Amino acid sequence: MHPIVILTVFLVYTSLLFIIAAITGKRSTNETYFTGNKSSPWLVVAYGMIGSSLSGVTFISIPGEVGNSAFSYLMIVFGYLVGYAIIAQVLLPMYYERNLTSIYTYLGQRFGEVSYKTGSSFFLLSRSIGSSFRVYLVVNVLQVFVFDTWGVPFWINVALFMTLILAYTFRGGIKTIVWTDTLQTTFMLAALAVSVYFISTDLGMGLGTLLKEIADSSYSQILFTDINDKRFYLKQFISGAFIAIVMTGLDQDMMQKNLTIRKLKDAKNNIYLLSWMLVPVNMLFLILGAALYMYASHMSIPIPAVTDNLFPEIALKHHGSFAGIVFLIGLMAAAYSSADGSLAALTTSFSVDILGLKKDTIKSEESKSRTRKIVHLGFALFLSLLVIIFRQINDQSVITKLFTIAGYTYGPLLGLFTFGLFTKYKIYDRWVPLVAILAPAICYLISVNSEMLFNGYRLGFELLVLNGILTFTGLLLLIDRRQP
Repeated sequence: MHPIVILTVFLVYTSLLFIIAAITGKRSTNETYFTGNKSSPWLVVAYGMIGSSLSGVTFISIPGEVGNSAFSYLMIVFGYLVGYAIIAQVLLPMYYERNLTSIYTYLGQRFGEVSYKTGSSFFLLSRSIGSSFRVYLVVNVLQVFVFDTWGVPFWINVALFMTLILAYTFRGGIKTIVWTDTLQTTFMLAALAVSVYFISTDLGMGLGTLLKEIADSSYSQILFTDINDKRFYLKQFISGAFIAIVMTGLDQDMMQKNLTIRKLKDAKNNIYLLSWMLVPVNMLFLILGAALYMYASHMSIPIPAVTDNLFPEIALKHHGSFAGIVFLIGLMAAAYSSADGSLAALTTSFSVDILGLKKDTIKSEESKSRTRKIVHLGFALFLSLLVIIFRQINDQSVITKLFTIAGYTYGPLLGLFTFGLFTKYKIYDRWVPLVAILAPAICYLISVNSEMLFNGYRLGFELLVLNGILTFTGLLLLIDRRQP
């Protein structure tokens, strides 16, 4: 596909987002940016959150990972159902009861100011790294298939992409994102379905025949019963439950969208509907991955060293222009849906949690708005820098990297919230940062030596659970016995 065509599709799609931003950003205030004035329809939020949950990581990385892990990822998705149920029944009622804008405010109410800042700081770190991974996937495709052809440096590509996201989220914030997410989810799912159709057609199979071929292949294996295998089914299932809890329920980006819904009952409906919709959607991504590998084998296409490049390689070089355009639209939808929400959530968390913008009764609304915009711009620059750095170190599937990093950075949040919700103890607040730093450090030492320590057992995504347990244990050592 000609680079001019690719760039034109990119600019036309972006223009659609600006039109939505112009409509939703009218008469916006700081409250509109942070909470969407709590007026979002829950069905719209649930549908849009499919795109946010999937992102470019799912769109590219999960199909590519099928060659290494078959359909074992589906056990993680089944674990999501348990995790989302806990979010609906435990976390959401607490957030709504306390009328939170930033969910980390709870830590301040429960433990103290230092715990509050610690929790927010770990989110800022987690989401910044995770977002840079997601953005990298898309801008790297644009770089390889467009900008390298023209000799344009990677950093200019990144700057262009982040500037566009910055521009359309600048005013409306979360209110704009709730509505742009619906558009992006639609295009992402359409691109997924069309891609499967084109592959089945090129292979000379009907959809039913393709599904039967996949079912009979080694790619369709879901259950791996070797306990020392990183794909061990029980390990995947438990990890999925906790990944859902921390990367949705304890994540400001995902919860900020839920908290734009006026009623708790509707917010719960949103979470339950989202969790069940993710099962068939992720199944379709895995089917796509198996079909891509079968297509590559049939057409004698070499598998890229970085499997994340398999889908774009086939879509843009081995299918027709229409299929390539559909892929590009889906890819851009996936990238925008994760990057724009992350930028708004990072801005909200830093403004509310670190700067205390909502508590400030001295500054005028205009002054607060100016501060919020400076923070918004600062995080756009920071994410751009992380994307550039990540390109230098990418040597494996992004989905693997993302969940591994989550194990280290979300673990302290899991321990803090669990301790707060399921115990009534007061703690020495000032020592919480030490526990939050030591727990991931100990996890790392255990992880790199796990095969030696546990008779060949290798820690995988369950690292997150271990991290949470270590944080919880550390907090037990900080109990203040002087307070009831």
